[in-house]
Amino acid sequence: MLSRIVKSAASRLAPGIKQPLTLTRYTRTFATVEGNTPRVQPTPSPVKATPISHDRATFTIRDGPVFNGKSFGAKSNISGEAVFTTSLVGYPESLTDPSYRGQILVFTQPLIGNYGIPSAARDENGLLRYFESPNLQAAGVVVADVAEQYSHWTAVKSLGEWCAEEGVPAVSGVDTRAIVTYLREQGSSLARITIGEEYDQDQDEAFVDPEQINLVSKVSTKAPFHVSSSTGDTHVAVIDCGVKENILRSLVGRGASVTCFPYDYPIHKVAHHFDGVFISNGPGDPTHCQDTVYHLQRLMESSQMPIMGICLGHQLLALAAGARTIKLKYGNRAHNIPALDLTTGRCHITSQNHGYAVDATTLPPSWKEFFVNLNDSSNEGIVHTSRPIFGTQFHPEARGGPLDSSYLFDTYLESVSRYKRSQSLFQPTRDSRPSPLLVDLLAKERVGVVPTTGMENLLRMEQAGERAAARAA
Repeated sequence: MLSRIVKSAASRLAPGIKQPLTLTRYTRTFATVEGNTPRVQPTPSPVKATPISHDRATFTIRDGPVFNGKSFGAKSNISGEAVFTTSLVGYPESLTDPSYRGQILVFTQPLIGNYGIPSAARDENGLLRYFESPNLQAAGVVVADVAEQYSHWTAVKSLGEWCAEEGVPAVSGVDTRAIVTYLREQGSSLARITIGEEYDQDQDEAFVDPEQINLVSKVSTKAPFHVSSSTGDTHVAVIDCGVKENILRSLVGRGASVTCFPYDYPIHKVAHHFDGVFISNGPGDPTHCQDTVYHLQRLMESSQMPIMGICLGHQLLALAAGARTIKLKYGNRAHNIPALDLTTGRCHITSQNHGYAVDATTLPPSWKEFFVNLNDSSNEGIVHTSRPIFGTQFHPEARGGPLDSSYLFDTYLESVSRYKRSQSLFQPTRDSRPSPLLVDLLAKERVGVVPTTGMENLLRMEQAGERAAARAA
């Protein structure tokens, strides 16, 4: 198992971490490890930290209204997709959720920042205790009022200080009620944050659509990494499309060691070494991940192992099954969305963050709806009629949010344990537990993920990579 995984991963990595990375559209770049003792991990590009800016700030929606406010984050101009969340708490978790990559997050809660930003402390499994990823993921932040003075026992800095350190612009003093009303009526829209400059209508052409970019490739690990569990003997392969820390914690805390693979890794080639496969959340349009969909199709054709997907992972599972996905008008981003379990008739209050959904009418006969959204009737889950495969659009791990549906991890891992026992009957010598050597060689956190940046910068980097590739050819 070790030789196949390491060999396969090594064959897909860049020649060396000191070589410049070439970024091409829909093509992942890779980092590698130079030796084992000591192990040297690739270093992502540094975040462009700036002092906190208190300049004039403008939030502009393309072909829509312009809102003037005050900056409290980095002095940086960006564009992205403007979306809103009605969550009352959990802004550190939301802003570090990789699913928000490329988006300008508008908070409907009037006051944000009053309990500050916690430290980057890690738990006993090496996972971030208070964040969902190591960096702030949203492209920009928009609030009605920001608390510059904070109070909480875990806080070490203010929201403004954090945004400035991460190079993310933030705007306060705008009418978020008017913004959200517009987004609900017109749908999620492209927008810009401009710091310290007057709005120029001629700049409208500078709006960049993040849907042009494969955002999953920006947030997925560039090489496998491993998180061990000391309480169980199952081993799950996680397809990292932008996995949240609490998803990993929910698996590891229930006794499953996890090995996370890049989003486009051919998982079907190594799945037989594991007891189950899990597909994580992530940003953007699921149809960009065609390689992932193909590999999942091959996996379901060649293996009977349990599979679970969350959010984007749920959508990719549906695409692999032959269904279609649709873009919602303004998505669902909140901690209080009701989802009905169609198998039991019970309603669960769920945490959600997505702009796309599965079109349940396109599911093949071997699949059925699992959950449905009681607000807009969109699909919230699918399940195979005869195999241990299911996905949920909402987040059962819920950081932050309610824990009504966390039992789904138990359901999944029970099927993983059953599969492991059944395989041992046919292969008594089979051992899916990670070897000590594998644990030692693989990184313990995601590898080579570049921190967030504005959509213009991402597109510029990709275009530069394409030009470089064309010259080389």
